[in-house]
Amino acid sequence: MWSGMFPMADLWRFRMSKTSMYLPLFALAAAAFGIGTTEFVIMGLLPEVAADLHVTAQAAGMLVSGYALGVAAGAPVLAVLTARWPRRRALLSLVGMFIAGNVLCALAPSYALLMGARVVTAFCHAAFFGIGAVVAADLVPREKRAQAVAVMFTGLTLANVLGVPFGTALGQWAGWRTTFWAVAAIGLLALLALQLWLPRRLPLPAAGKLLREFRSLLGLRVQMALLISTLASVSMFAVFTYIAYILREVTGFAASAESWVLLLFGGGITVGGLLGGRLADWRLMRAMAGLFAAIALVMLLFAYTSHFQAATLVTLFVWGVVSFAVVPAAQVYVLDQASEAPNLASTLNQGAFNLGNATGAWLGGLVIGNGLPLTDLPLLGAGVSVLALAVVLYSALLGRRVQVAGYAG
Repeated sequence: MWSGMFPMADLWRFRMSKTSMYLPLFALAAAAFGIGTTEFVIMGLLPEVAADLHVTAQAAGMLVSGYALGVAAGAPVLAVLTARWPRRRALLSLVGMFIAGNVLCALAPSYALLMGARVVTAFCHAAFFGIGAVVAADLVPREKRAQAVAVMFTGLTLANVLGVPFGTALGQWAGWRTTFWAVAAIGLLALLALQLWLPRRLPLPAAGKLLREFRSLLGLRVQMALLISTLASVSMFAVFTYIAYILREVTGFAASAESWVLLLFGGGITVGGLLGGRLADWRLMRAMAGLFAAIALVMLLFAYTSHFQAATLVTLFVWGVVSFAVVPAAQVYVLDQASEAPNLASTLNQGAFNLGNATGAWLGGLVIGNGLPLTDLPLLGAGVSVLALAVVLYSALLGRRVQVAGYAG
């Protein structure tokens, strides 16, 4: 499939040594680390931001939704703008936009301006991960695509292991604005890595009419794949957006211990991202179905274990593993269903993930805004995971029907 879309891809891949193949993946992972840090670190700093800008916890939570909606809105816009750009130029430009957005976040004097700066930063997110996933997948043989995408997304997982806890600790010690200055510096380093290591002759986007490519994304199977990504994020962010409040008010952790708890969660995410790539290359639909069932079970347990510190640590690690193992599987599934428009589909899938982020944060905000206990949030996450499982099973059934119809034809 990939060599059919990129006639020179096999020759280009053959010419690359193992070292030159992995350096671009490391560069993509470095940029993903910066982008992931700026997306997630705000959750560990919500109490500090809310106190400094004099807003409620629910309003502060909307900074997560604002970023996610910026990704979702920016996905189709930047998908069109970058559809025919050389991929190297597109990736470098998007990282430049990311750096500028974080500088604006660090300088923002009010809640409204911080929200605007978050949206600016978010605009680069979907297009970067969308184009980056296509590039990563084309660096390796077909049977290794999910693992290559997982390597790039390892930067996102490391953002949770290192960027979020240490960014949280830095923001609590030196002020939350300092964290955004640090993230901008990470962006500069990532830009340098991409400039040095990203091949100058990446395969060009496939020729074709943009309108026809968008039409190919309207098929039921593509839309179901995007829905799976959305529901995965709704389940996670209905809980994770308010994790700082759960850890402090339910579990009883001190604010100073929060970053170490998030470090453990990030460790689970790292394991999950790598495990998910291998599971997806093995049995894609079975892997997604099993993972969503596991997420629902872990969320049900978290509603109880969140009252106990030791049990919370174990639950958060396992939650990190199963929740992030879905990411590379869902990304590859979208690429499989939208082979006529991989760049657009991959970019729009990032918008789908972040539409889920925004929806999850909003739903979680409704729960606590209406006076319900914080322990109801994991129950909400479990319910959404069950819904995602149902969509996966229906999509698998739909795929089998298409195969049977193809054989009959």
